[in-house]
Amino acid sequence: MPDKQPAKIKGVERAAILLLALGEKDAAEILKHMGPKEVQDVGLAMATMTNVSTAQMEEVMGSFVSTLKGETALGLDSDDYIRNMLTSALGADKAGGMIDRILLGRNSKGLEQLKWMDPKSVAEMIRLEHPQIIAIVLSFLDPDQAADVLSAFPENVRTDILMRVATLEGIQPAALQELDSILDQQFSGGSNAKSTGLGGIKAAADILNLVDGAVESKIMDQITGIDQELGQEIQDNMFVFENLIDIDDRGIQTLLREVASEQLLLALRGADEALKEKIFKNMSKRAAEMLRDDLEAAPPAKLSDVEGAQKEILTVTRRLSDAGEIMLGGSGGEEFV
Repeated sequence: MPDKQPAKIKGVERAAILLLALGEKDAAEILKHMGPKEVQDVGLAMATMTNVSTAQMEEVMGSFVSTLKGETALGLDSDDYIRNMLTSALGADKAGGMIDRILLGRNSKGLEQLKWMDPKSVAEMIRLEHPQIIAIVLSFLDPDQAADVLSAFPENVRTDILMRVATLEGIQPAALQELDSILDQQFSGGSNAKSTGLGGIKAAADILNLVDGAVESKIMDQITGIDQELGQEIQDNMFVFENLIDIDDRGIQTLLREVASEQLLLALRGADEALKEKIFKNMSKRAAEMLRDDLEAAPPAKLSDVEGAQKEILTVTRRLSDAGEIMLGGSGGEEFV
């Protein structure tokens, strides 16, 4: 198989190439500043990367060095410097979550530690807390981790927790600081929390987007039964895989550049024909024909694996939308979400 063209290298692969080029010591120092998901993704990319061409290495290193040449931490806003540096190193998709962690959550070390824990451990730690506290914690976590934490709770409390997330309208600085301090003490650290906008309809919808399909359906039915207006608001803000068909052609092309072919192949196993055709028409003729053939020849796949691939693509979609690179349609209307 021929090498990838340098311009086609995805953000996480660019990061892997950069770290491999820097050497163990310097790479380790950089990894210390990454969040758990970034460490896992970049580490996996480094472990599975083979046959990196000279052209690829030169393109990645050249792009990174060129960016740094024009920037310095002296005389510039440090937040802007961090954003530009990380985006250059990792690409907009992978840098997005890390930027939020560094710039928005840097003063909340206690809560921040939860992002390094597996969902079951987080659920166990907060299971005896008041549902409102649990809702605040879920609002602070990334949606995919929050979805897994929510799924670890008994079925009879999930609806209550998610409704509290949906109706949460931020939290007072003193209350957030107290919660952060309590958690921080458990991790033997110290922290001074700052106010942040947590919770809300969109946070609840993001979490619900990423829970298991059967769990999502039950929670939505229960929420709608209790508060039909709230249920409709959450539903209107949800974006599911089938809604990709509402993205314009340019947006689909942008998304496809960020999605691995094997991930797309698995995700499309559960898609209807209309969405498949939407994808095919936004690929080159040769690439579309190859994907069609691969779909026809692919062996049966577990539904959970297909849903997992779809959720990963939705995560990329939301990141691109947040960056203003694509516009989401679907049940949410014409808003940028």
